[in-house]
Amino acid sequence: MNFTKGLLLGLTSGILSSAVCITYNGIYSDAFRLDFSTVLTTTGIVLSSILGCLLMAMGYVIISKLKKPALIPWLNIIYCILSFVSIIGVLAFELPLDVDYPEMFPGLAVPMHFFPTLSFLALVPFFWKLKTSN
Repeated sequence: MNFTKGLLLGLTSGILSSAVCITYNGIYSDAFRLDFSTVLTTTGIVLSSILGCLLMAMGYVIISKLKKPALIPWLNIIYCILSFVSIIGVLAFELPLDVDYPEMFPGLAVPMHFFPTLSFLALVPFFWKLKTSN
């Protein structure tokens, strides 16, 4: 995968992830009548989704340049592990005292940590062509 293709994959999956996160944010906020907009902004959601997906795509570009496609499954596992590890930050995050129902915040933010990885791994087959020896 060349740099241009990797950039396109990162941006596309980041935009998809952003759309899913924003939709989930709206559904969760409406369903439970909550407002965490002072802590979790739309801009923050979009930027973190796109940045995360761009970093994952650059991992694929590096693996491609090294000509080590056998490392791709390990890279995917690392991405999944990092998604789980990132939840620690959400659970340790201290909300401002004026936020109502702070116990509901992890239910909103934790699933959002998986959307970039899910979006990226869902779109990889459209950008990465494995060469088979059949």
